Amino acid sequence: MTLPTVRRAPLLGAAFVLLAPAAALAHAVVFPKISTPGAYEKYVLRVPNEKDVPTVRVELRFPADARVTAFGDVPGWQLQVLTDSARRITGAVWTGTLAPQRFVEFPFVAANPKAATRLAWPVVQTYADGVRAEWTGPEGSKTPASATTIAPVAAAAGEGGAAWWVPWAALVLSLLGLGVALRRTEPRVAT
Repeated sequence: MTLPTVRRAPLLGAAFVLLAPAAALAHAVVFPKISTPGAYEKYVLRVPNEKDVPTVRVELRFPADARVTAFGDVPGWQLQVLTDSARRITGAVWTGTLAPQRFVEFPFVAANPKAATRLAWPVVQTYADGVRAEWTGPEGSKTPASATTIAPVAAAAGEGGAAWWVPWAALVLSLLGLGVALRRTEPRVAT
């Protein structure tokens, strides 16, 4: 039995809403995505392995506006801190082994810039077969660098603090629409 076209459209829409965020996160991402000016923030670089061979090297370049101050230990991974001539931390290289269908998180602390801005976090992921995945492109490209928006709390939360609940409301509305589309309608009898 096939669903009529009218019922398929909401199903496809709901599938897109639910799966699009997963596709958007299918690369190296730095969290949090929003932070406040001047804060000392704990950031985490999350790297998944989507190939059939292990990831053996991950390199992260730090934005000039962020001042990295510390790193967390990651079992099984060695850290090389990259610095410039003034001994400012400019990047980090982690070497280890990340099996296929797994992910690893690399924590670090950075002092955010004092003014509102957007921090880009370019990452190069190297696999055991020598293939390099470069997550260094501009926003909207096939290989975008992860980014964090630095904004005052009110701007980050939106007017009236609405930003946190808007995605949840959209999800609830999508699921309600799906429920309505799938609900079996009773045949009407003309009187």
